[in-house]
Amino acid sequence: MSRLDAKKPSLCTSEPLTKEAVSCVLSVFSEIVKSCYGPTGRFKQLHNGMGGYVRTTSQSSALLGGLCITHPVLRLLTASVQSHLSCFGDCGLFTAILCCSLLEKIRALNVPPCTSIKISQHLLSLCVDYLSSEACGCRMPVDFGSSKIPLCLVRSVLTSKRACMLSRSEADHISTLVLKAFVLTIIPQNTESSVAFGKCLYIPVKARRAMDSAVYPGLLIETPDLNLTAELPVRTATSCAIKMALFSLSLSGDLSDTGEGAIFVHRRVCLEAEVIGRLLNLGRQMVDDGVSLVVCQKVIHPALKQYLKEKHVVAVERVGAAVMEPLQQMTGSQPMPSLQFLSPACYGRLKDLRAESFASKRFLHLIPDNPVVCSLVLCSRNETAWEELRLACQTAEHVLQLTVSNPWVLLGGGCTETHLSSYIRHKSCAVTCSTLENLCCSRPEFQLVADAFCDSLESVSRCLEHDSGDVLTDTKWGHFWSVPPDVPSGSDWSDVVVQRCGCGLCDLQQGLGWKILQHRSLPFPPQSCVSESSITSTDNPVLDCFAAKRNGLQVAVETASLLLDLSYIVEDRD
Repeated sequence: MSRLDAKKPSLCTSEPLTKEAVSCVLSVFSEIVKSCYGPTGRFKQLHNGMGGYVRTTSQSSALLGGLCITHPVLRLLTASVQSHLSCFGDCGLFTAILCCSLLEKIRALNVPPCTSIKISQHLLSLCVDYLSSEACGCRMPVDFGSSKIPLCLVRSVLTSKRACMLSRSEADHISTLVLKAFVLTIIPQNTESSVAFGKCLYIPVKARRAMDSAVYPGLLIETPDLNLTAELPVRTATSCAIKMALFSLSLSGDLSDTGEGAIFVHRRVCLEAEVIGRLLNLGRQMVDDGVSLVVCQKVIHPALKQYLKEKHVVAVERVGAAVMEPLQQMTGSQPMPSLQFLSPACYGRLKDLRAESFASKRFLHLIPDNPVVCSLVLCSRNETAWEELRLACQTAEHVLQLTVSNPWVLLGGGCTETHLSSYIRHKSCAVTCSTLENLCCSRPEFQLVADAFCDSLESVSRCLEHDSGDVLTDTKWGHFWSVPPDVPSGSDWSDVVVQRCGCGLCDLQQGLGWKILQHRSLPFPPQSCVSESSITSTDNPVLDCFAAKRNGLQVAVETASLLLDLSYIVEDRD
């Protein structure tokens, strides 16, 4: 009998955030996510130490998914960010940077954690209420009757992912395709308040220019073994819709899909001939039913394929599980439940079939009556850039879906963060005695936490500058402005600052006051610059998804509050 080792006592760490090792881990993680932020963010290469695939990225979903994180505090933080990304798709780096900055700045204060948490939650509610109010000066409405704002939102998402390696014209072209694909996948509903979406499938084509990308209504299925020009059914103008049969079961003739139970074979029966006979009977029934297209998730037996070809029925095999749901959605078909009989109710309908070729690839183009499914042929120079571009396009698609149900966008380019910071600094100066009593804190404590909160918001904007330049905010709108590096000391800020703010809505004007970001100055109430004239006069404003950024703000503050309240970590040891 083997000896069982006694379980080692669990490791209990009290006040983990005060430990130097935890501070070091958080600091390293903070520098990683900060250096990735924005259109000029630096790339990160992720490589498993045991060998394998090397990933180059600056996107939070790929970065957090590829990092090997073992420390409990950091695992909790990254789990919160990944949970946010799974629901909202965007603003993962914003959430991580803000959370790390809040932890760093609030821990440095001589304020009890419970008091800091209460004040932070109060400031968060001020931010959320302001963002949701009509008086908010950093959001604008979205009218899907015009393509300008949705297109700018998509372009902002794509250009923030630097590893996509898109030029300006390529970013414009891909943005237009993503918006077109999104419009194709909107499913009309009976009620105005409910919206449903179809599916956009991304077809990879490497070693081609991004400008060669294209979107197709319906579904493209790669068919390298089919001579589509010869095999496609001939249709006339008066012919009816194309009938399609869909199989998730194997049509290869093996016995893996016959279900449970024993199979008894008579000694005089040739099993292979019997199986082929059954498959051919299946093919005859489909031909009699007028089926013109057979799509199988798995393998089709060569004898059945040959029979269908002779009867001018297109047979496509090995399509995989990923396209089964879109096929059902756009054709109304259901996978055949059994090979013993065919249910006419399971057949689907298509408007047309076409052969398409793209680079060296050949596709069968399935065109439905209502194109709730579309295929985006995505071209890129190499594998890394394509994978980053696919992720970015999926993020943009998700952001558009969120914006349909919540038709607002926030100003991007760091302007929402600096504007919010200016608003909170102004409000915190006028905090009432009743609010202080409810929070059980003194005015100096409230001011310390409010300053740390605003500094954290501004630190997110500061991360957009990676080339040692200065960052200013104006004292009228509270927007983000960049100053090139190596500006001579004593220069007038109005002479050296860029001509437009980070979001692009505000241009340089005479008489603007300036302050260096994260430097103390007199608070001021920031004004709104959002108007119909400013929107129409700005070519490509930088925008952020309202729902994603608002939720990222909430997740960052709530996760930081949870970690600040952490008293013990209990870990089992091997």
